[in-house]
Amino acid sequence: MTAEKAQPSPFSPVQIKKFVGEVQAEFSKITWPDKKVTLGLTGMVVLLTIVVSAYLGTVDVILGKIISLILR
Repeated sequence: MTAEKAQPSPFSPVQIKKFVGEVQAEFSKITWPDKKVTLGLTGMVVLLTIVVSAYLGTVDVILGKIISLILR
């Protein structure tokens, strides 16, 4: 028989503290974008969302009219 060391539970306070410490260490390595870049990218996302929704809405209306003409 071999005496194997039991693994501590991942939900034990010691393991949770270790995990939080590792997360904090990784967060300190992140290079965050500055405010100008963030606002620019957010603007692009909003603009693209508006364009795509307008396109899909137009296609929906056109296809709806075509289907209603066919089913008459």
